[in-house]
Amino acid sequence: MTASVTLPASTRPWGAGRLAPYPTVVRRPHATVTIDPTTQLGVFRDRAGRMAEMGKHGTSSGTETSTTTNSDSRNDQGHDQDSNQD
Repeated sequence: MTASVTLPASTRPWGAGRLAPYPTVVRRPHATVTIDPTTQLGVFRDRAGRMAEMGKHGTSSGTETSTTTNSDSRNDQGHDQDSNQD
């Protein structure tokens, strides 16, 4: 006896309808980025090799605290989260 194999119907992936062409390309003011070994910061240089200013950005930090309200640690565990950004 020969087994019959039924192949699934060909369907279009759900995300394909969300695809769009890339927006217009924007030239960035830098051509290369290297790491300064002393400061461990990125050094951006333009096409002529001069340092390029890339603007300022903030820093952020966060903490998370776990809490337990019973000795067997089941089903009533919670936690808090907070974050700060400059």
